[in-house]
Amino acid sequence: MWLVYEHRRVSKQLSSAPQDVLKKYEKWKDIVTLSGPQGLRKLKGLHDEALSGEWKGYRSSRLNLQYRVIYKVENEQILIQVVKVTPHDYRRK
Repeated sequence: MWLVYEHRRVSKQLSSAPQDVLKKYEKWKDIVTLSGPQGLRKLKGLHDEALSGEWKGYRSSRLNLQYRVIYKVENEQILIQVVKVTPHDYRRK
């Protein structure tokens, strides 16, 4: 079983997101909790991928055409740290 930790600003980002994004994010968390990042890679609709550049070491999953969840896998089997839920703007802030 995986643990999902959210950065403190994620709740604020989700409060301004559309309702369908909130539902998809909750499903995303369920998948991660049960099967980890491997479960995300099996679902083609999420387009789970490694990021590059400033975001090297992080991964991204698609919640809809615009919104992405950016996360990092730590300790290989224990922790998923959600850094950002964003409308597809990968510039680090």
